[in-house]
Amino acid sequence: MAERTTESWTTVPHFFVAREVEATALNAFRERLLPEIERTHHIRFTHTDLLVALAARILLKHPRLNSSYTPQGIRLHDHVNMGVAIAVNDGVVAAVIPNAHTASLAEIATQRHAIAERARAGKLRPADIADATFTISNLGMFHIDRFTAIITPPQAAILAVGAIADRVVVVEGKPAVRPMMTLSLSSDHRVADGARAAMFMNDLCDALRDPANALG
Repeated sequence: MAERTTESWTTVPHFFVAREVEATALNAFRERLLPEIERTHHIRFTHTDLLVALAARILLKHPRLNSSYTPQGIRLHDHVNMGVAIAVNDGVVAAVIPNAHTASLAEIATQRHAIAERARAGKLRPADIADATFTISNLGMFHIDRFTAIITPPQAAILAVGAIADRVVVVEGKPAVRPMMTLSLSSDHRVADGARAAMFMNDLCDALRDPANALG
């Protein structure tokens, strides 16, 4: 992990953009689905599962952010294999949820839970960590407000997710308290410029504000 992150930081031209987004609708959507998924699948349905589903579907509209930079050039992918950073005893591994763009929320939650259990038990299989096209790193459960993450080559981008916390914001010209979260996107500037990164983040934030509609 140290070798890969050092190589990435010293060879990949990182470009960063960040957005703050209200999480009221996201929280409500999760709370609505939580009892049924936990009853039928006996697993905890998390905000990360929702983020995986939403980001995977938005990435289909922004192929440069779901691509690989190779010696032969930029390779676009027609599928989203979502990497999810998971903390283990001796570091971090990126577990992969294949074809996350077509998987249901229950399927995503089930796969993430199973891979996380294998990761913490030291029983990961090669397929569990192979062929990710994009990665999400969520430190919200550790009460981190915001951070930036290092890209995992040959991927073109990684999304860092901070905690959902009540903050004072302006709503219709007046101060109000709303649950807010900060998203930070690190992208390979050889693949995606600032405008492409910004458009992806704008679409993702729209989806987070209306997850029911975004997931159809």
